[in-house]
This record gives sequence, structure tokens and C-alpha cells, in this order.
Amino acid sequence: MKKTIVIGATNNPTRYAYLAAERLLEKGIEFIPVGIKKGTVLGKEILDLKKKPAVDGVHTITLYINPSHQPEWYEYLLSLKPKRIIFNPGTENPEFEKLAQEHHIETTEACTLVLLASHQY
Repeated sequence: MKKTIVIGATNNPTRYAYLAAERLLEKGIEFIPVGIKKGTVLGKEILDLKKKPAVDGVHTITLYINPSHQPEWYEYLLSLKPKRIIFNPGTENPEFEKLAQEHHIETTEACTLVLLASHQY
């Protein structure tokens, strides 16, 4: 299965990160919510991004944080050794994409919600 880390997770049901977690759950895809806000998402506690939680077996990281806030997390996100990183609309970052590709990580500029809805996930 494609274990997915949702970076920028929130318990606000109107935010895209929450909707992505909801759709992942509906599709039976394990998700790990990671963010700076405390709370729970669909019964799962949001892990504190500042603590750089260790997560094994990561297939996909789906980003919901602004590119200006991404550089401080590059090393951590790469250390999770995902197979791919999805840059959702508004998170596109050529610098981080290039760095990820240099680490043999597939990068995609796409909407996680669309990928799931169109069976391209």
C-alpha cells in the first residue's frame, strides 16, 4: 500500500490537507498526518513536524506547506526516503523538486485530490 505522509496536516475540515486525508482514508490508503498544529485528523493525532517524527515505509509525501516554509524541512523530508513527493497547487518548489530528484525521488506537481479521484494515485 502507498503509505502517505500529509505534510501540513490540519484538523480544519475545510482545508485541502484535511480533504486529502479524508480521501486517502476512503481509498484505504494509510496516511500519517504531520504538521505544526495540534489536533487529530479522522482519529489520528497530528504528529509534530518540529519534532521530525520518524516514519518507516513511506511511499508518498503530499505537501501542503508554502514553498517559503519548505527549506527548513528539506533534510527531514528527504530522510524519510519516500518514493515520491507530490507538490500540490501552491506548494510548487523547483529547488526542492531538483533536490528530491537528485535523491532519486519522483516528484509530481499535481493535486492529490484529483489523483485520487481519477485513480492515478
